[in-house]
Amino acid sequence: MERWDAYRVALEPMEGRTLVRGDDIPQDCYHLVCEVLVRHRDGSYLLMQRDPRKHFGGQWEATAGGSALQGETPLECARRELLEETGIAGGELRELGRVVCEENRSVYVDFLCLTDWDKQDVRLQAGETSAYRWASAEEIARMGRDELVTKRMQVFVDELRP
Repeated sequence: MERWDAYRVALEPMEGRTLVRGDDIPQDCYHLVCEVLVRHRDGSYLLMQRDPRKHFGGQWEATAGGSALQGETPLECARRELLEETGIAGGELRELGRVVCEENRSVYVDFLCLTDWDKQDVRLQAGETSAYRWASAEEIARMGRDELVTKRMQVFVDELRP
């Protein structure tokens, strides 16, 4: 059973409150989700194709990420998810922003990982993703809704152009 900390919308922990994956999240609570956009030092971005059996299967996503486990900080969650989903263990992580999603009672904390990781050493997490590729900011900007799962990542990529 996966347990999460409960938060207020400003990511203030709610002492004594625990959430469980799959249970409804009460209206006064939120859970923490971290996403990591990976940019190689050469300027390209890591895209991962979602496993065909998952929601949005076959589409590309520009982030590794998921729910924070109980006791994890946003940075710890981001590093864990990045390692689990890509095998990338090195790189500078910095927070890009936060987005509140009322629909699923989540606060998304988005990070940028700037890395010089060997591009051929990406290791995908079985059951999560089926392929990966490195793309330029221009390529990502041209991707349509039927190709790219999270359109707001296009905004981050555009804002991060050198």
